[in-house]
Amino acid sequence: MRRLPHGYTNRTTADRSTVVKHYEGPDAAERLERERLLLTALAESLPVPPVLGAADGALTLGFVPGIPGQELMDSGDPAEVLRVCGSILRDIHATPVDGLTSLPGQGGTLVHGDFGPNNMLLGFTSNLSTYVVTAVVDWEFAHLGDPVEDLAWCEWIVRTHHPDRVGALDAFFTAYGGPVPDWPDRKAAMVDRCRELRAFCERWEPGGPAVAQWERRTEAASGWTQ
Repeated sequence: MRRLPHGYTNRTTADRSTVVKHYEGPDAAERLERERLLLTALAESLPVPPVLGAADGALTLGFVPGIPGQELMDSGDPAEVLRVCGSILRDIHATPVDGLTSLPGQGGTLVHGDFGPNNMLLGFTSNLSTYVVTAVVDWEFAHLGDPVEDLAWCEWIVRTHHPDRVGALDAFFTAYGGPVPDWPDRKAAMVDRCRELRAFCERWEPGGPAVAQWERRTEAASGWTQ
């Protein structure tokens, strides 16, 4: 098994047939069970990794081929990456929530909770001209809520990790196709999520380097202008 390079909260290893995600930090068991139940429920309606088993604080998933979207943001066509992100997010938000009663939160929308190209695996269409989503991964923070949460967080990912690709966000919002919240509402959602992650890290390692990092990120997002 080799460790995958893009995990931040958890330790994830993989071989050619399976991916094993070891949950770490606060509420690890709860996050594992949430992701297990949701991936099982979504298997027939959205491109998600198949669940093979859960034991010893880890979830075993079937391997899904694809290139991490964050890599293609820099080496490929960022507008096309964000176009397919917008399209799949529209499908996620259209998912009926009647059978998802185990999810926390309030609202009539399934919210991924960490949505962005960083949690997309992408392949190519048969003519190699466009991307297709092979899997949406990392559902451990999924909940019922407001669509602005995912829309804003994808924007935050781009503004923070791909600042020279911000212009490609137009393709994301256009492909999403639904109402796009105004900038003040998106910015507020970004700041709120940064604060939540700062609190998560404080619970994990009080006063640690991750806490300071999320304090800096909160301050940066608070100062953004459209």
